[in-house]
Amino acid sequence: MSDTTPTDDRDAIDSETTAEKRDPLFSRIPRRDFMKAGAAAGAMGSLAGCTGLLSDDDDDLAAAGDVDSYVPPGEHDDYYAFLSGGHSGEIRVYGIPSMRQLMRIPVFGRESARGYGYDDRTSEMLEDAGGYSWGDTHHPRVSQTDNDYDGRWAFVNDKANGRMARIDLEYFETDAIVDIPNQQGTHGACCLLPDTKYVFGVGEFRVPMPNDGQDLDDPENYTSTIAAINPETMNVEWEVLVDGNMDNGDGSKQGRWFFATGYNSESATTESGMSASDTDWVKAFDVPAIEDAVEAGEYEEINGVPVVDGTRDSPLNSGDRPIVRYVDVAKSPHGVSVTPDNQYAIASGKLDPTATVIDIEQLAEVDDPNDAIVARPSLGMGPLHTAYDGRGHAYTTLFIDSQVVKWDIEEAVEAYPDDEPEDGDQESPAVVEKIDVHYNPGHLIAAESYTADPQGDWLISLNKLSKDRFLPVGPMHPENDQLIYIGDDEEGMKLVKDTPSYAEPHDASIVSADKLDPAKVYDPEDYDEEYIEPDASDIIREDGHVHVKMHSQRNEFGFQEVTVQEGDEVTFTVTNIEQTPDVLHSLAIPEHDVNIKLAPQETREVTFTADEPGVYWMYCAFFCSALHLEMRSRLIVEPAE
Repeated sequence: MSDTTPTDDRDAIDSETTAEKRDPLFSRIPRRDFMKAGAAAGAMGSLAGCTGLLSDDDDDLAAAGDVDSYVPPGEHDDYYAFLSGGHSGEIRVYGIPSMRQLMRIPVFGRESARGYGYDDRTSEMLEDAGGYSWGDTHHPRVSQTDNDYDGRWAFVNDKANGRMARIDLEYFETDAIVDIPNQQGTHGACCLLPDTKYVFGVGEFRVPMPNDGQDLDDPENYTSTIAAINPETMNVEWEVLVDGNMDNGDGSKQGRWFFATGYNSESATTESGMSASDTDWVKAFDVPAIEDAVEAGEYEEINGVPVVDGTRDSPLNSGDRPIVRYVDVAKSPHGVSVTPDNQYAIASGKLDPTATVIDIEQLAEVDDPNDAIVARPSLGMGPLHTAYDGRGHAYTTLFIDSQVVKWDIEEAVEAYPDDEPEDGDQESPAVVEKIDVHYNPGHLIAAESYTADPQGDWLISLNKLSKDRFLPVGPMHPENDQLIYIGDDEEGMKLVKDTPSYAEPHDASIVSADKLDPAKVYDPEDYDEEYIEPDASDIIREDGHVHVKMHSQRNEFGFQEVTVQEGDEVTFTVTNIEQTPDVLHSLAIPEHDVNIKLAPQETREVTFTADEPGVYWMYCAFFCSALHLEMRSRLIVEPAE
């Protein structure tokens, strides 16, 4: 790198970003006990929002009365929370427990502050992934190794357009998107564990297969698919056809099963038709059996992807090891999630007050998959999604009741079938307590609930309505993400904080901060663009194309002016040669719709056509120094002869 940069020496950059490096106590004291050590050192006030604060037992969490969400200025949160941004097409990153918004990660739509969709690399990625102008993010999932978060990637689906995206958690930016063939409405997204072998996209909408205009008017022949995506390449490895629509999904923690809820067993196309039956299905996909079928060539290639027939009448479901097992559950189930110990898959009823508990080990042994159902506790009105605390409790949102219900999983299993409601109107003895939320919760997530070792302290309820909880802002009201403390089984759940959110929150993942190691500056080895040293600045002209290579630094660009001809195709390759973290630059040329963000040591390219003669100021759009306003250059476009 250049030694002419008027900033700190790169060797002096503090790149130690994990919690262990931020404070050496982390290397000697368990994470929960670290907060007690801080209290003993006299830092009680600064740690008021942390979870292990007042515990006397190493395994205990703080009492509910002793916690709040306050994190003092300059202090860091215990967790990252990755929340779906819904129609914004982005991921929102919160700190927990403060609920402070730390970053927005654009995924399926352009975003000017990060230059996402404005430089050549990200605009080409969006175009290659279908070229849609918007997306609807729903289910962020973080990659795992050995059933624990590994800090590599997050994945999120596009419910609207049938896509899956990958987010690089070193740089907190989207680095790959796949437009999933043969799938409309990718509703669910989750990983096959223990080691993120696949990322599954759960297709919701049933369509003819192939959807080529040849079979339009017979809905009974429509199908939906799940797609198994390689997390390294983001290629779709195979898909499976099923009967009925699908909704959400979750993968087992030992690599064999993937579960998806499904509605519309009636194969209908109207609301009344889709809810006519009293039952629908949880579909249990036997992944190794599906892989064997693909290996044996028992598939049809559709749009370049091996598609395996997993419908109920398929020959692949008639043998001793069917590739998809259809488990009968109450109609229109919504969420399904696997318990941390991999013992159960729990599906919520949505239109029924019960949850269905499926014993995963029994599922592989019984002839009738319904014999693997080991509990159906009645929880309340409108159960949707379930999370876990690692102490044997499940937490389920009740959409109609506007509550989160805490219940004991093993107690529900032991009481079955005696407590199975005949009319669904009596509450299960497995219910421990309920807490009101505001209002109509959809998803919820507990800290590290998707791993084999949930932390058991914080839970977020992502509510669809806020009504009068916040200042009015017109007819479109904010949604409400609510932070609940769940670490005290004696005092019960405690609502700690309301946080307004933009439409429309869905799901989230919460990851301990010490499991991520975000970069403070870019490593040029991690991208393909050429790093432009100050002495490598150049303007190359060839056959109507002008390639401008230049650096940026406080308070100047590599060229004071660049002259091109009307009609030239112009490419700018620009490197921010700053070595000090947090000193951002950009290259903005508004009249040519150019705005690329340049973090320290980052290079971006942008290409446009200089189609109007004139003088166009190029400037840095990030405030970077006292002479920020003077950081500019001229683009001179001479008239064509």
